[in-house]
Amino acid sequence: MNHFERRDGQLYCEDVALADIARAVGTPTYVYSAATLTRHFTVFDEALAAVPHRICYSVKALPNLAVLRLLGDLGAGFDVVSQGEIYRLLSAGLPTKHVVFSGVGKTAPEMAFALEHGIHSFNVESEAELGLLSEVAASRGQRAPVSLRVNPDVDPQTHPYIATGLKQSKFGIPWGRALPAYDLASRLPGIEVVGLDCHIGSQLTSLGPFLEAVDLMVGLVETLRAQGHRITDLDLGGGLGITYADEAPPHPKDFAEAVIQRTRHLGVRLLFEPGRVIVGNAGVLLMRVLYEKASDARHFVIVDAAMNDSIRPALYGAFHRIQPVVLRPGDSRVVDVVGPVCESGDFFAKERALEPVAPGDLLALMSAGAYGFSMSSNYNSRPRAAEVLVRGDRFHVVRDRETLADLTRGERVA
Repeated sequence: MNHFERRDGQLYCEDVALADIARAVGTPTYVYSAATLTRHFTVFDEALAAVPHRICYSVKALPNLAVLRLLGDLGAGFDVVSQGEIYRLLSAGLPTKHVVFSGVGKTAPEMAFALEHGIHSFNVESEAELGLLSEVAASRGQRAPVSLRVNPDVDPQTHPYIATGLKQSKFGIPWGRALPAYDLASRLPGIEVVGLDCHIGSQLTSLGPFLEAVDLMVGLVETLRAQGHRITDLDLGGGLGITYADEAPPHPKDFAEAVIQRTRHLGVRLLFEPGRVIVGNAGVLLMRVLYEKASDARHFVIVDAAMNDSIRPALYGAFHRIQPVVLRPGDSRVVDVVGPVCESGDFFAKERALEPVAPGDLLALMSAGAYGFSMSSNYNSRPRAAEVLVRGDRFHVVRDRETLADLTRGERVA
C-alpha cells in the first residue's frame, strides 16, 4: 500500500496534488510520502514484535537526511556501506549505536571512523578484512564487534546484478571457509565475535530462496555455538521485493512468521537490512514532457528527466509504471518515454502503452523511492533533481535542486 492516488483525474501524494509540487519546485523532482514510509517500516517492525529484533534500514536505498531522521525516530537502526553513510546519520542527528557496517571494501580510515562512533557491529566479508579490522581496533585499544557475512550459495531468483549470495559473488565468505574464519576471528586481538550474517540478494519475490538460506544459517549458528563461539546476533539481510508491475512479493507478516518459526529456538536477536521494501513505493519521480517525436519505427515522448536522474531502466532493464499526473481524454498509444541524454540507453519505457500526453504535461515515474536519487549522477553535466517530502497536506523541499555552480564546485583549471 502507498499514499499515491488519483482524485478527480489528478495524481496526489497524500493530500497534496503532484501538479502543485511541480509548479512550486520544478522538474525533475523526487517526491516521497512520509505516511507511506511510516507504514512500511511499522508493518515490517510489528511483524517481528514477538522476538528480539532490529530493523536496520539500508541507507544506500534512499539516503536523504529527512528520510533517515523519519525512520530513526520510528526506531530504525541502519545498515551502512561507507563512512559517508555514517556521516549522513550523524548529520541527521541520529545515534550510531544501532548501525551495522556492511560492504566488501572497507578501508582502515572507515573502520576507525566507525569504531570512533560506536557502531553496533561490522559485517565482515573476508579473512583479509578481518585481519585489517583487528589491526585497526587493536591500535585504538578497542575490540570491534563482528558478524561474519557467510555466502550460502543460494540462488535468489532475481536480476544477476542484485544477486549477492551465489558462490561466484564478490560478497561474503564462502560457505566452506566459514568455520575456519570464525576460528581465526576468535584468536585475533581487537575482535569480538557477536553474530552471523548473510544476504542473498535484492527484489526477492518468493520466500523459497530466502528460507533456504535461513535454514542453512540456523544450522551454522548451532555448529558455531557447539564449537564455543558466542553468537547473539543473526543478521538475515534484506532484499524483500516490491510490486513494480504485477509482482506479488511476500507480505512482511508472512515473511516474519516463517523466519520466527525457524529461529525462535536459538534465542538470537534478529537483524534485518530492508531498503527497497521500505522506500521503493514511497517515492515517485516527477518529469515534464518536452516534445513528441515520430520516426518510421517508433513514437517518442521526450521528457526533462534522464538516465542520470534514474538509471534503473538503463542499468537493469527495470520496469517502472509511468502515468500522467493529470489525465487527458483519449485512447492510449504505444510510445517510448526517453530523456535528453546522449545515450540510446536513456529511456524510462520502451513500446509502452501510455495515456494521451502533450508537451508541458507532467508524468510520474512510480515506485522510484529506492535506488532512484541515490544512484543519480551529473552525467552530461546535468544538475541533480530536487527532493520533496510530503506530510499530509503540506510538502517540504528536503534537498534543493542543484545549480550550475554546483556542477563545477571543487574543480579548478590547472
